[in-house]
This record gives sequence, C-alpha cells and structure tokens, in this order.
Amino acid sequence: MKLLLTSGGVTNESIRHRLQELLAKPVEECNALLIPTAQWGHPMCSPQSAWMSIAGRWPGQHDLVELGWRSVGVLELTALPSIDRDRWESWVRDADALLVDGGEAVYLAHWIRASGLERLLPELTETTWVGVSGGSMALTPRVGTQFLGWRPDESDETLGVVDFSLFPHLDYPGWESNTSESARQWASQIDGPAYAIDDQTAISVVDGEVQVISEGTWLAISR
Repeated sequence: MKLLLTSGGVTNESIRHRLQELLAKPVEECNALLIPTAQWGHPMCSPQSAWMSIAGRWPGQHDLVELGWRSVGVLELTALPSIDRDRWESWVRDADALLVDGGEAVYLAHWIRASGLERLLPELTETTWVGVSGGSMALTPRVGTQFLGWRPDESDETLGVVDFSLFPHLDYPGWESNTSESARQWASQIDGPAYAIDDQTAISVVDGEVQVISEGTWLAISR
C-alpha cells in the first residue's frame, strides 16, 4: 500500500499535496472508506467522538472525510467477521483510500488481524492508507507502554508494516506527556528507529521509501 501516516489528519497544504500525489488522480474522483474502529479501544474516545469523525465535525483539525472525495463510506472492522468476506472485500478493493481514524493502536491492530483485513493489505498496491494518530501507529512494530490504553498489561506490539515506531501529537498544547523530552524517553524503550511528529507533520511511505512532510515540528530518534 501507499501510506500517509499523520498525527492529526490532513491539516495543511503540504500534507494535502502529498496525499494528492499518492492518489495519482484528483480527490474528487476518489472513493474513500473511513475506519473508526480504533476509537472503541481508547479510554478518551466515546460514541460522540466517533460521530464527530464520521460527520467531519472535529474542530479545526483532523480533516479526513471533508476533503472533497467522490464518496465516503464507513468500514467498521469489528463487524466484518459477521459478514460474508465476498461482500466486504469488494468494498475495500474498490476504495482508493482507507481513512484510518485515531484511538487505541493495539486495539486497532487486533481488529485489522481479526477482521481479515491484514491478509488483504499486501494486495492493495494502488490504495492509499491515510492514518491519524493510532490509525498510523497500528502499522508500526511497537507503540510503547505509554500508548497502551487497551489491555495495558499485555504486549505493545502492532502490525510492523513499517520498520519505525511513531510518537504522535508532539508538543500538543496542554499535553505535558507529549513533549520532546517525553518522546525521547519513549523512544529509549523502543527497539529500532522512531519518529515523533506533531499535528502539522506526516510520514509518507511508498515502496519502502520514507519521506517526512511537515509544516511543523518532528524528530527522528534512534535508540
């Protein structure tokens, strides 16, 4: 897949331009599916926050569904095991973009596996994955114990689609746990390379090539 891993969504023109490059055709000609599943595993999320994502009502950030898509649908991964695969697989294959919302990354990774979506991902070579926060972190090898909100005593391992870990919402106003120093302490517990990115930054990955797109602040951290 073509990956656009963000912290806060498509929040500026640089990220939007990179999304347009990945899609390889105008957004207005593209069909997207929003995946809100990660929210159900995060203690800070709720039915109200899930609705805000689906309705495009997050104030001032988190632009996903209101980018001008030809169509936007909702794909709830927890429902897929109860649906015939021949039915939902066509929905995924027909999508130009998967808009994967934030929340609890380990919970999301669990449902990407349990739903059967993981087995399909290698075949979606022309599809763009647009992750937000937990929706980006689920593709990394580990999230670190700091970001475990679901089953906090269990493993922090996620899918390992990319070979780096991700610390989102760097220097987010009012979040004392998301400072640059906190990111470095977090990275000291993570094996391998890691990035800390703020909500004006995204990481693009295509055929293993990693590119940072930013109008804000980011750190590349190695243990």
